[in-house]
Amino acid sequence: MITKRTGILRVVYATYFSMKGLRAAFLSEAAFRQEVLVLVILIPIAFCVDVTSIERILLVMSLLIVLITELLNTAIEKLCDHVSTDIHLLIGRAKDIGSAAVFISLMLAVFTWLSILF
Repeated sequence: MITKRTGILRVVYATYFSMKGLRAAFLSEAAFRQEVLVLVILIPIAFCVDVTSIERILLVMSLLIVLITELLNTAIEKLCDHVSTDIHLLIGRAKDIGSAAVFISLMLAVFTWLSILF
C-alpha cells in the first residue's frame, strides 16, 4: 500500500516531481526548448520597457501560458504514444487539438505583446 505524504514533505515531493517533469519536457521536446529560449529573451525585455505593472504582468503571464499549454500538450502526446503507436483517428485528433491549444496560446502572447508595446 502506498503511503500518502502530508505536510511539508508532500510539498517537497510535489516540487521534486514538478522539476522532474520540467526537465523531461526540456530534454525531449524541441518546441519546449524554443519557447523557454523566447521566455529567457523576452522576460528581461518586459522589465526594461516603460509599461505599467499590470501590463508587465500580462506580458510575462502570456509567455507562461504558452509554456503551460506546451507542457499539457506534451503530456497528451506522451500518453497517446503510450496507449498506441498505431495511426488512430481519435489519437490523431487528440494530438491535433493539443497542438491547436499551443497555437492559440502563442497567438495570445503575440497579441498581448503587440497590443501593449505598440
